[in-house]
Amino acid sequence: MKEPKQRSACPISTSLDVLGDKWTLLILRDMVFAGKSTYGQFLQSAEKIATNVLADRLAVLESQGILTKEVAADKKSKFTYRLTEKGLDIVPIIVSHILWGARHYTTDIDPGLLDELRTGKDAAVEKYQQLARNA
Repeated sequence: MKEPKQRSACPISTSLDVLGDKWTLLILRDMVFAGKSTYGQFLQSAEKIATNVLADRLAVLESQGILTKEVAADKKSKFTYRLTEKGLDIVPIIVSHILWGARHYTTDIDPGLLDELRTGKDAAVEKYQQLARNA
């Protein structure tokens, strides 16, 4: 596992050190909006993340305290991942990315979800944080 190296004390820079690759926010998106919690579920995402990249990103997120990893109740060789409170604090960032991308690019997003995020961003953030907390 490659630990993110802090390049400066700038908050944007330090955030990007942890969240700034093209896979991390997609993993977190899948946890929040698709209820994914296992390695196998993350591999099924449309973006087709490589197994070594997924393993690395999950390890970094765990080491940074953004998610936890536990042995699955149904199978001892399987792990489940859950967002920590620190991880739940990223939900507004993901929502902002969705809204920005939907506004400026062609997107494939559920129209109901998009409407929910556009019309009640704060309420939607709280709702998805609570859903992830209870997952």
